[in-house]
Amino acid sequence: MRNLNFNRVMRAFVPVSALLLLSLLLSSPAVAQTPAAPQSQPVALTGGTIHTLAGETVENGTILFENGIITAIGTDVELPAGTLVEDITGKHVYPGLIDAWSQMGIFEISAVEMTLDINEVGPINPNVRVERAFHAASRHIGVARSAGVTTSVTTPGGGWGSPLIAGQSAAMMMDGWTWEEMTLQAGLGMMVSWPNPGNARNYARQLGELRDAFADARAYMTAVRAHEAGNAPRHDFDSRWHAMMPVLDGDMPVVVGANDMRQIQDAITWAQEEGVRLIILGGRDAHLVTEHLIAYEVPVLITTVQSSPSRWWEPYNAWYELPAQLHRAGVTFAIAGSNNAANVNRLPFEAGTAAAFGLPVEEALKSLTVYPAQIFGLDDRIGSLQPGLHADLLITTGNPIEYSTRVEQVYVQGRKSDMNDMHRQFFQRYSEKIRQRQAASGR
Repeated sequence: MRNLNFNRVMRAFVPVSALLLLSLLLSSPAVAQTPAAPQSQPVALTGGTIHTLAGETVENGTILFENGIITAIGTDVELPAGTLVEDITGKHVYPGLIDAWSQMGIFEISAVEMTLDINEVGPINPNVRVERAFHAASRHIGVARSAGVTTSVTTPGGGWGSPLIAGQSAAMMMDGWTWEEMTLQAGLGMMVSWPNPGNARNYARQLGELRDAFADARAYMTAVRAHEAGNAPRHDFDSRWHAMMPVLDGDMPVVVGANDMRQIQDAITWAQEEGVRLIILGGRDAHLVTEHLIAYEVPVLITTVQSSPSRWWEPYNAWYELPAQLHRAGVTFAIAGSNNAANVNRLPFEAGTAAAFGLPVEEALKSLTVYPAQIFGLDDRIGSLQPGLHADLLITTGNPIEYSTRVEQVYVQGRKSDMNDMHRQFFQRYSEKIRQRQAASGR
């Protein structure tokens, strides 16, 4: 993958300001956290309140996990020999949070283009596999993980200049040494940026390009399957159309970025015509077409809650109330928040704002855990706390969507993660500065 301006940047000198910024960051005392080793012995967390989000909350309970998998939850759990027991009395255990729309691992410093790997050149790029570009040592990973995010749905495309078909997203675990080790599932969704209907001519042209791409992919798949059945000669391999075959087979959903009511309705109609599974990303006007969404079983990934209205005539709380409106209507949804990797640590508070404006608290929690896992077909591994699922969990002082809550420890697939992220390192550094100044002044 390359940013749209990659070639231009590589042909020119990097601006002096960018070099200065990069050198300052490289000389910074903050260092990336060390990935945790895989779980080597059974671990039992005892005495805490376990919020499974799959059934009853277990008071004064025990959660046991081995080899990265939860093996037991309850109040009378038999521990195998060699279990490491950690007393968490007075604390809470929650499933790890899922960031359902993120540029984590492909976005580092906005002012330095060479650290951005978001958009490939050209409008049709279904063969882009985002996990291959994932930067496992990104400083944003540790900050997000310390806020409770254990899985990122890293997504190509987004923003100005995004390709019509940007490529395939991937579920990435937030601890590990390499992209291969951190990939939970590749090919999670095919990202499509729905055209803006405001310009009728461009809208028709881009929809034509999208339909042509799917027609070409379907013709390619027909030729490939005919050859496999022995009914046709071998067709030349085309990585773009080959990447579309899981979409046409129904194994991979199409995630369409659409906010406007007409965009959402047109995308649903198009998906029915193409026979593909659809997920709406954005969904600003989703509350206006809830019957349509329910009728065609289309889930919505809400991309912002903590935002001002998009149009002058909307009330101040238009985004704040959107999750509650979809919940009351019975629409399947998850809260994704901003895709900016540097702001993923704010994700819990997106759900907290929704809870403050009418969404039940447990539903707000599920919008960051259970529901995104279900929407992407990951609920057999993550999203709740149940035996057989991954030990992706948080130890907290309270509900993670509340500002006052501290996430004290995170486990990712049973790994006890390093919690000394970049933000905490700088906090410690400048706390020491204040201490030294106070000591020098005799206070």
